[in-house]
Amino acid sequence: MTEYLCDTLANGLRVISVPMPHHHSAEVMIYVGVGSRYETASKAGVSHFLEHMLFKGTADFPSGLTLERAFEAVGGSANAATDSETTCFHSRVHPNHIAEGIGLFGSMLQRPLFKDIEMERRVILEEAMGDLNETGRQINSDNIIATLLFPNHPLGQPTVGNRPAIERLTLRQLQQHHATYYTPHNTVLAVAGPVNHQQVVAAAKAHFDQWQGAKVPAAKAWTDFSGTDRPLRWVRDAGSQVSLQLAFLLPGRDSKHTANLRVLRRLLGWGGMSRLMLRLREELGLTYAVDAALALYADAGTLAIDLAVSTENLGKATTAILEIFSELHSTEVDSDELDHILNCYRCDLDYSRDQVDEMALRYTWGEMTGCHRTIANDLAAIDTVTSAGLRQTAREFITPTNLRGAIVGPYRTRERKEVEKIIAEWQGPEPS
Repeated sequence: MTEYLCDTLANGLRVISVPMPHHHSAEVMIYVGVGSRYETASKAGVSHFLEHMLFKGTADFPSGLTLERAFEAVGGSANAATDSETTCFHSRVHPNHIAEGIGLFGSMLQRPLFKDIEMERRVILEEAMGDLNETGRQINSDNIIATLLFPNHPLGQPTVGNRPAIERLTLRQLQQHHATYYTPHNTVLAVAGPVNHQQVVAAAKAHFDQWQGAKVPAAKAWTDFSGTDRPLRWVRDAGSQVSLQLAFLLPGRDSKHTANLRVLRRLLGWGGMSRLMLRLREELGLTYAVDAALALYADAGTLAIDLAVSTENLGKATTAILEIFSELHSTEVDSDELDHILNCYRCDLDYSRDQVDEMALRYTWGEMTGCHRTIANDLAAIDTVTSAGLRQTAREFITPTNLRGAIVGPYRTRERKEVEKIIAEWQGPEPS
């Protein structure tokens, strides 16, 4: 059975429908292929700033409030997010008003007024300040790790940008960024829910058919996997706990290791039975929660472990995490544990079929990035995962050379020396 349908309009806009006939809501989602990795350092944050500006009114809806009211009138509430490679706009809408919902996004993307730029600049500066402490130092571990993994590259820049760049961005720069990257060739529209594909295509034609634009410039490639001599960054900050993130540089999403990496992420930090939770919480009582996150870009990726821990337990937690990595290098995952993880993975994939937003996101993002992850494809990929393959992937990428760490909080000099010694002495996988 076809999971989704896709047509391309004459202007290059791709239009997707995901039939989910038993649902009582629909999700309209639009992906634009632009994010922070398309920015220079002097214009850091321009993609995120532009995303905000599209909510400030259009030629058809003269203010942000009238635009929001129009979304509410069709049963929705529009939202958006910008990441390293894409910008996503989305809203739930009532199935009786799908065409109107598509029209609202058509107005936003094609005819923004760019009103109230100084007001929105203040809002974005406040957002950016949430990642800084009272001395102005970066305390967002994700941002710190990105600068360590991708130095002197746009992938290492915070999506929100930085204060000097945000303050410098001009109306003309925002308009140029919009004209360059907001084009039909660089956009995917999807609707998931009780929809008829031909009606979705007809609505897309009605509201987007006149949209024109050239193909967009390519993002700066990431090619430097040489590493750094200073893998850890320490930021002293107030609080009752220390935030610890350990992350590894990975290949991009087209790598043959992708399925193994997704399973390793679940093995390490997906639920109460994951290895990190069992060891650090249930066995050692060092933390309330520990998580593993996987991000895969076109040409690189990261696997990050996050937790908060008391200062005196920082060294013990670091040792425990590295011991788990070493176990992945030395011993294959036993069949019971692997079967359990894969069964949970399959269940989650089935559950996602009940969520209109998850279905819209899956196929829109897949079409945008060229990574067509249908549920059938994911299930087939899971079937290729073996214990031997997981071990090989861990040995290849979960290594000291690929490791970076961010430690933020009220650590003391002795904890810093202890952790740096633990990291320096970790040998990673022994030669085969």
